[in-house]
Amino acid sequence: MLWRGDFQNARQLLQAMARRADKRIRAGGKSSADYPEAFHRKRMAQAQRARVLGMLLIPFEAGHVIPLRRAPDVREACEAVHGLADVPYVTSLRELLGLIGAHEWRRRGVDIPALGARIHPHYGVFSPVRGEYVALVADAPLPKAIADNNLAFDIGTGTGVLAAVLAKRGIKHVLATDQDARALACARENVERLGLGRQIEVLQDDLFPIGQAPLIVCNPPWVPGKPSSALEYAVYDPESRMLRGFLGGLSAHLVPGGEGWLILSDLAEHLKLRSRETLLAWVDQAGLRVLGRLDARPTHAKATDSDDPLHAARAAEVTSLWRLGRA
Repeated sequence: MLWRGDFQNARQLLQAMARRADKRIRAGGKSSADYPEAFHRKRMAQAQRARVLGMLLIPFEAGHVIPLRRAPDVREACEAVHGLADVPYVTSLRELLGLIGAHEWRRRGVDIPALGARIHPHYGVFSPVRGEYVALVADAPLPKAIADNNLAFDIGTGTGVLAAVLAKRGIKHVLATDQDARALACARENVERLGLGRQIEVLQDDLFPIGQAPLIVCNPPWVPGKPSSALEYAVYDPESRMLRGFLGGLSAHLVPGGEGWLILSDLAEHLKLRSRETLLAWVDQAGLRVLGRLDARPTHAKATDSDDPLHAARAAEVTSLWRLGRA
């Protein structure tokens, strides 16, 4: 449906549609906590919700101007993501509101206590709002091999937050890799904003850069599943490809005595999408051994939302930093 009326009325309509869809998702999951069926039902319901809400469209004139009453000026937010617009177009109101919200995140930034500074996420790049995994990297004891070779790799850097934490901890050279163009631009901007350009080098690579390091850090997507949007690639890892790729290549890129830090939630285990035995088997098959593990409980709002169909799994979730070395 292409909306031609008042912009704020369109926004209220979308909010009402979203409330009804959310109510159905919650009601449909309350009667069962059987995993992974409950997880798959919720994912299907969320996908249907996204499709329906995405059907409300609004027009744009050239230059990212919305020709509707009481429409906000969104030119700066749209140009930051899509560049210049020379012709009229239409887009979903839901996507536009997400873009506006992401622009505010980028403008204001996210406070990172471990840095004593803010990280500014770009649209389509996962925001580091879950502080427990950042705190784990900030607190874990550095491997002794760092003394002889002050180098670290940050695999799948995203916003660059973990690379920045490592640099703040005194790592003189951090190679931060990612495949996504938006993530690379975001990480580079954050590195420069934090004044860490001499310590951190952001590279476009599939997992590992060339060479070996005494410390290699990776925070892969935590849940095996198919992403339904660009942002969900930070959460869902189809068939655990990134996790298995990291484990499979880690030994070859570690110097003797080096450590790989795998930061991973066990939510997939509680959802019965992956077992602890499977994870440990992958570690063993990769020629690695577990040197130690640091755990943290999540503090995000979903962990305490009893109306969430996945509440039992989220309430039991633990985020761990696995210290891995060569077997």
